[in-house]
Parts: sequence; C-alpha cells; structure tokens
Amino acid sequence: MKLARAGSVPSDGPVRRLSPWRFVMVFGGVSLLMDYVYEGARSITGPLLAHLGASAAVVGVVTGAGEAAALGLRLVSGPLADRSRRFWAWTIAGYMLTAASVPVLGLTGVLWVACTLVVAERVGKAVRSPAKDTLLSHATAATGRGRGFAVHEAMDQVGALLGPLTVAGVLALTGDDYAPALGVLALPGVAAIALLLWLRARVPDPIAYETDAGSPAPRTRPLGEPQDSRLPQSFWAYAAFTAATLTGFATFGVLSYHLVTRHLMAAATVPVLYAAAMAADALAALATGWLYDRVGARVLVVLPLLSAAVPALAFTNTVGIAVVGALTWGAAVGVQESTLRATVADLVPTGRRATAYGVFAGIMGATALAGGALTGVLYDVSVPILVIVVAGIQAAALALLWTTRAARSGRRISPP
Repeated sequence: MKLARAGSVPSDGPVRRLSPWRFVMVFGGVSLLMDYVYEGARSITGPLLAHLGASAAVVGVVTGAGEAAALGLRLVSGPLADRSRRFWAWTIAGYMLTAASVPVLGLTGVLWVACTLVVAERVGKAVRSPAKDTLLSHATAATGRGRGFAVHEAMDQVGALLGPLTVAGVLALTGDDYAPALGVLALPGVAAIALLLWLRARVPDPIAYETDAGSPAPRTRPLGEPQDSRLPQSFWAYAAFTAATLTGFATFGVLSYHLVTRHLMAAATVPVLYAAAMAADALAALATGWLYDRVGARVLVVLPLLSAAVPALAFTNTVGIAVVGALTWGAAVGVQESTLRATVADLVPTGRRATAYGVFAGIMGATALAGGALTGVLYDVSVPILVIVVAGIQAAALALLWTTRAARSGRRISPP
C-alpha cells in the first residue's frame, strides 16, 4: 500500500479507529491545553515586559507585532500547507513553537529576549492555524460544520479561562515570581503535544471523514503543473461581509479602558469580567454552531447585531449595563471564532482550504486592527458618534451578508 501525504486512505484504515466526533473532541482537548498555555502567558505579558524595563510604547509595539504575525503570516503558511499537503506537520510545528516559547519566557531576564519570545509564541499560532482548521474541517463534514467548530471553540475557551486563573494563583503564592507562574504552563504544553501526536498516529488522513461524507477528494497535481490560485467568488463576497462587521467591532482593550478610567470597575476586577466574557464566547459558539447546521448562513445575521450592540451597552456609565456590553462582546467573539470559520469550510473545496483560511485570517487581522483603531479614536471624540458610526457599519455588513447565495437561499452554503 502506498503511503499518502494528505490524500485519502482506505475506508477500513486507521481513520476508522476514531469517530468524527471523537476526533473533534480530542482535537478540542489539544486546543484546550494549548490555550491554557498561551492565554495564561498573554494575561501577564504587559506586566512581565514592564518588570524587565519596557516602556508602554515597547509593550504596545511588541504585542501589536505579535498579533500582526499571528494573523498576517497565515497568508504564507496557508498556501504552503496546501502545496505541501503536510497539514499534520504544520500543525505540530506550530504547537511545538508555542509550547517551547512560553515557559522560557518566564526564565529570561533580558528584555529583547522576552520580546522575541512573545512574538515567537504568536508566530507558532500563525504556523499551525490554517493547517489545523483544514484538518478540523474534514471531520466537521461528518459532524456538521457549525456544531463541530462550535464544540472546538467552546473547549478552547475552557483553556482560555483556566490559564490566566492558574497564572494569577501562582503569582499570588510566589510573590509575583514570573518564572514559576509561566513554568507551570510547561505541563499542559507537554500534554497538548503528546495528545496531538497520539491523534496524528490514530488518524493520519482526516480527509477520509470528508470523502466518506460524500465530498470529492482533492485532485493530486502532476509534478510541474501550476496550481490554480483562485478562490471561489462566493468566498470573496463572504470575506467582504466579515471585513465590514470586524471594521466596526470594538476591542476588549477599549472596553476595559472605559471601565477603569470611568471608575466603574477596579483594574483587579477586569480579568474576572474577561473570564465571564469568555464563558459567553463559548455559549454563543455552541448556540450559533447548532443553528448554522439547521438554518444555514442566515444565523450570521446575529453577528452584526451583537457588534452594533457592544458600544451602545459597554460604553455607558452604568456598571450593570456596561457588564452586559462586555458579555455581548464575548458572544460576538464566539461567533467570529467558530461559525465564521465553519462557513469558510463550506465555501472552499478541500484542495484550496488552507489557503482560504490563511487569506481569511489576514483579512480578519487587518480589519480587526482597523476596528480597534476606529473605535478607540471615536471613543475619544464622542461616545454617541461612536455608537452611530458602528451601527452604520454593521448595517452595511448586514446588507453584504444578504447579497450572498447563503442569505438568498437560507440554506447552508455548498462549495461551488
């Protein structure tokens, strides 16, 4: 029997050892453990760099560069994963880079080394994400795209909650010693890599899930034949909707700035609110994922509505309403991180899917940056103007959504 790099395997091969849902759950466990690692580190990146002598400007540049790398570099890693068809190799390499960077971050006493490690952790996410989403998309062809991606996102958020709380607890016990606080994150990192390698051994070719569900396997190109780089027109229409809704989306940084500077909440309480927002993220992902598999892309109308409601609620001077706004923000993020990704898998054939995820992440990164800058600037000018402008942008996003085939048919999008 020939060994395939990323093609199909016989239906009685290794892929049969795990059901599609079990594959999703185990992959979700990997993401939970790795979110435990890097969200724990990100929760104290600013204080750690400041401890090493960084100014606010340095912290801003380094963290901004990290986020730009995490999203922008996917424009490269996505096409490369598609061309090589080595999705497991890209996924494992990215996870290993993150797992190695975080514990070392707590040991260094040199600012430039710490800055390099912060960016390296984000590069690890860029390396793995298009390939990881492609692998996950194969199994969700059998489980339901919406539900599969939603469960994966919900498990992500469990790790995003546990990591910061663990780091906070170790810091409290050790008198703000960053070495053990970040060193303890090596344990879930090692566990994540071990679980990932086990999953790779059990399911070397997850595309069999999709071919068994009735989708054609990607054509293997003869050596030297140029690859068609075009993505479906429906993907670009969908990307335009995504760009619009993210351009008018506030960041949690602006929300927390409002809460603290208006004396609505103590700085020490903000992480607790963030954890609650992550819980809202998980619940929204599960709800919209379930609905997506039943009513199709029509469920995405909820994203512009949530995004428009965030500034109207979060930037008030009433604590209770502002908290509701922060939870609404978390719910919107849950839709962005699950159902938006699931729809990409239904729009793009398997042979170009990692490329599509890379391009999609690049668009999301650029427009999220624009949205953060826009809402921050307008907040300083006038909150009522901010609310009106964001509402207008989200109305435009709704119009773009309704021009897609998914909105017109009310059915789940099918690959062209």
